[in-house]
Amino acid sequence: MATICRPLDEASEKAWDAFVLSRAEGTFFHRAAWRRVIARAFGHATHYILAERDGAVVGVLPLARVRTMLFGDSLISVPFCVCGGPLATDEEAMAALDAEAAALMRRLSVPVMEYRFLVPPPEGWLDPAQWIARSDLYVVFRKPIAADDEVNLKAIPRKQRAMVRKGIDRGLTSVLDTDTPRLHRIYAESVRNLGTPVFARRYFDILLEEFAGHIDIVTILDGEEALASVMNFYHRDEVLPYYGGGIRLARERYGNDFMYWEVMRRAAARGARLFDFGRSKIGTGAFAFKKNWGFVPEPLHYRFRLAPGAAIPDHNPLNPKYRMFIAAWKKLPLPVAGLLGPRIVRGLG
Repeated sequence: MATICRPLDEASEKAWDAFVLSRAEGTFFHRAAWRRVIARAFGHATHYILAERDGAVVGVLPLARVRTMLFGDSLISVPFCVCGGPLATDEEAMAALDAEAAALMRRLSVPVMEYRFLVPPPEGWLDPAQWIARSDLYVVFRKPIAADDEVNLKAIPRKQRAMVRKGIDRGLTSVLDTDTPRLHRIYAESVRNLGTPVFARRYFDILLEEFAGHIDIVTILDGEEALASVMNFYHRDEVLPYYGGGIRLARERYGNDFMYWEVMRRAAARGARLFDFGRSKIGTGAFAFKKNWGFVPEPLHYRFRLAPGAAIPDHNPLNPKYRMFIAAWKKLPLPVAGLLGPRIVRGLG
């Protein structure tokens, strides 16, 4: 039987997610609900492609078009996510998905298409004449965790472990909830201080709604004062602290290290056995922080298909052309940054 590709519809979402969960390389970011999240939160067009053979799902490709005046026009699998890319049972299914995506790219006249792989696809599954391989753009930090808190604590390097213990000694506590207003308030201050535009709070509300049962928020309190907060995703036995930050006082009160310890501790108690610290760019503060926790950076494997004359987008914070923007953004009043940020960040993907 030939492999047939078609757009994902609502009736097929359960079959899509069952396929994702059945594949070792399937990730949280392959889940079908991202189709609605991206459309609802950012207004981007989504193109989720389902490959079937003899009535069975043999591949999926989650794509969304990110098109803005500031940052150009790209088809990405998956924007706002660490990874994605086509997921297939065999080379034939991969070829069918890729051919469908290439036809979509031509039909829409999109200059750039990007597949974000956590692990590279098997050699030969993507035509090297059509795809540029880049494994030097970002790294990811992933590490097994145990069921025992003492084992996990001792696995943290001494200096960072001391920071966690100082947070414990200070009497910091954590709460598990779905308080997006509090999370967003803390997150907005944190990313403004880094010179980064903030997402709208509505995005966090949509994530909680679409991924109910696979998402929570851990917030760190010093008495009644909230120091830090993070939104976490859960996939199989993995935990992914994804959107988080702390107020200025969090660092001197050990709130940031204590927060990630509490995420690890709580996740281990619910059965998680892998801690995914997410992606970072080499040379950033986030990269150094994660490495100091004893995590070993591993390259993310991104692939780009370019129309004639197009170039690989470079929207990362180390790009020299963004230095003045970042410096100015850090000085913005929070209400102004909160108003302008969502309009900008929707194009970063």
